[in-house]
Parts: sequence; structure tokens; C-alpha cells
Amino acid sequence: MSDLPRKAVTRTAKLAALPLGIAGRATWGFGKRIVGESAELVGRELQQRTAEQLFKVLGELKGGAMKFGQALSVFESALPEEVAGPYRAALTKLQEAAPPMPTRTVHAVLEERLGEGWHELFLEFEDKPAAAASIGQVHRGVWHDGREVAVKVQYPGAGEALLSDLNQLSRFSRLLGPLIPGMDIKPLIAELKDRVSEELDYGLEAQAQQAHAEEFTDDPDVVVPLVVHQSGQVLVTEWMDGIPLSEIISDGTQEQRDRAGQLLARFLFSGPARTGLLHADPHPGNFRLLPGGPEGEDDWRLGVLDFGTVDRLPGGLPATIGESLRMTLDGEAEAVYELLCAEGFVKETIELDPDAVMDYLLPIIEPAQVEEFTFTRGWMRSQAARVADPRSPAYQLGKQLNLPPSYLLIHRVTLSTIGVLCQLGATVRLREELEEWLPGFVPEDPVDGEAAVAQA
Repeated sequence: MSDLPRKAVTRTAKLAALPLGIAGRATWGFGKRIVGESAELVGRELQQRTAEQLFKVLGELKGGAMKFGQALSVFESALPEEVAGPYRAALTKLQEAAPPMPTRTVHAVLEERLGEGWHELFLEFEDKPAAAASIGQVHRGVWHDGREVAVKVQYPGAGEALLSDLNQLSRFSRLLGPLIPGMDIKPLIAELKDRVSEELDYGLEAQAQQAHAEEFTDDPDVVVPLVVHQSGQVLVTEWMDGIPLSEIISDGTQEQRDRAGQLLARFLFSGPARTGLLHADPHPGNFRLLPGGPEGEDDWRLGVLDFGTVDRLPGGLPATIGESLRMTLDGEAEAVYELLCAEGFVKETIELDPDAVMDYLLPIIEPAQVEEFTFTRGWMRSQAARVADPRSPAYQLGKQLNLPPSYLLIHRVTLSTIGVLCQLGATVRLREELEEWLPGFVPEDPVDGEAAVAQA
């Protein structure tokens, strides 16, 4: 196995094969239909072949290509089943596996960052990687103090490869559109590019993970491994076992699905309130279910990994989100519209009907209207179809709304988390989490407000 492919011409050629392959298979499919084969069977085979090529290319390249695949994977629940089915298995693989880096390269990085005697820091070190991601891979070991650890080693040349891939993907983003119908690929790629430097900085990742680990120490529901050591492109953290969320999605019991969904929603909203940070990479490969929840060994906790991408929110999630959500639920169309205008969701040059905006928002926030809500792929598809159909009033209105840059990452993380909840098919008490953790969702008690002013 060779090192991470770094030559731009090699990576560009591999990535260019994706849309060319899609076009070639479409021509092949047209020919098959001419000779009388069933359009349904031909279409299914086309999708399967495309999915296989997608995984092969993105998995081999790692870098930005794999990052893009992971970002797409959480949106598969929005696709019609005949399209989603073949992609589901291929994209899920991207969350847990990729071709490994050669052992000699791993040892060279460890020697450069931990010193010539790096072996002495470990009682054990497994050369075979336990997991691989877009910019690095993880090895299992035992630290010199006896703790089991995960050793994350960044691929040499990862930064260069990451930017090269994303630039190339951006160039033919229009051709990639059919992979996720109704989704604008270009802004997703642009945002991934904006986060490259942060994700490559294991020092920043160590700080974000340690902040979460300390805050959630002894938490009955959420587990974050402590940071053990960090130096350059090497990050050592405590090891965490557990069932990957991707396995819960494919084979979990309904009890596991519901518990995982509840805890995922809890972590999404409580994390910023408790740490001032939003975990911004919510694909299933970054979560585990661990035994030993509040009800004992038969109960479950949520394990959280990979803090390479975070949004820094010192005051927690913006109160505007909670306030606008609460007022929408209360039917205050004019007040919601004024708030959206003030925050830049409606540009000054645009004028919309507040009631039409309300009609656009209400179906999306259905999970917050009831005590508990069952997230399903069918519900996600209906929402995606409503806002993606050019004949729909929701599509026409959505085109006129604006997403301010400060909300971009929050928006994607929320959508991605909802996508995972739909993959799980989980029944979740979402309103309970909003009331507990989302600023502005519960109106401030006038008495409390007066007391706070008097105290000040």
C-alpha cells in the first residue's frame, strides 16, 4: 500500500473519474434500455455501480474526497429509497474504514513528533490501525502508565491533499449534484474548505476534546475520552470501546435507537451551553453506544469522538434560534419575520409575507411541537421534496431566504444530526432537550429577570 496520494495530477485524475464514470454509466444504461431491459433493474444496477465507484475513489484518496463523502453520508436519509439504498452501505463504510497508511510512515511520524524513543512511551502499540478517517488514522496502544489509548496519526501531506481535493470537487460540483438531488453541493464544499486549517491542527483538537472531557466527567449520559498527550500531528487520548452508531443504524434494537437518538439530541444542544463549543462533525462514525447508563449496565451512554471541527460559541447557541423557534410554535408570524430580518436571514432588498414564512417553517419544526417525535427517513424525504421541488411555494420562498455566515455551521450540524436521527428511526423527546438547553426557547420569567437586575 502506497502513502497518501499527494500529487495533484494523480488525485485530480481519480476525482475526475467520478462524474465521467456517472456519465458513462448513464450511456450504458440507455443502451441496455434500448435492447429491452427493465428501466427499474437498469436504474438499480446503475446506482449500485456508482455507489461502488464512489466508495472506491473517495476511500482510496482519503483527504478532502473522503471528508466530502462523510458529509454526504448523513444526508442519505433525505433521498428516495430507490436512490438511497445503493449509496447507504457504500457511504457508511466511509465512516469507519479506509486503506491504511504504511507502518513505516506511521513510525516515521511518531519518531518525528514523539522522539526517537517513542516506543518507550508505550507498553504496547498496535501497528495495524484500528480506524481511519479523512486526514489521519487511529492505532490502539497502552500508555506507559497502563491506560489503554487511541493514537491518532495525521497522514503526511494531508493538508495539501485536503485542499487539492476540495478545490477539484468544487470545480465539478454541478456534475456531483445528482448524487444528492435537491442539495446544493457547492456551499458544503466551501464550508469544508473553510475548516481545513482547524482540522489539521491537533493542538486545537486536543483543547476542544479536553474541554468536553472535563465538563462531561461523571456525566451519566455522555462520555468523552480524556486527552493523554499531543505533539504536532500526533494526538493520544484514552481508548473508548462501544458499539459504533453505524452498527446501531443497521442492526440496533429499537431501544438502542431511541436511547442513541435522545442522547445525540442532548449532546447537540447541551454541548454549546456547557462548553461554549459545538461538535461540528456529527456523522455516525464519531459516536458510540456504551453500557452503564443511569439505569445500570443494561442502560446506555453516548460516547463522542473527534473534536477536529468545532464551532466556538462562548455564550452557547445564539438565543435568536430559541426565540424564533418558540415564537413560530406560538404562531407569532410578524415577530418571527422581524427577528429573521434583524438577524440577516431576510436581506434588506427582499420583502416576504410573514404568514408565508410561517408556512415554510412550521413543517420543519414539527419535532419541537410535540412531546415526542419519531424521526423517519420518510419524514426527512417529505421535507427535502417540499423545499427542493421548483413547483413548490416552499422552494420559491426558500430561494429568497439568506443564511448568515455565523449560522452556517450551526445549520449544517443541526441538519446533519436530524439526518442521523432519521437514519436511526429514533423516537426522541426533542422539546425536553430544547427547554433544558436552548437559550431563548423558554421565555424568561419576569420575576427572575427583575431579580437579576436588582442583584446586579
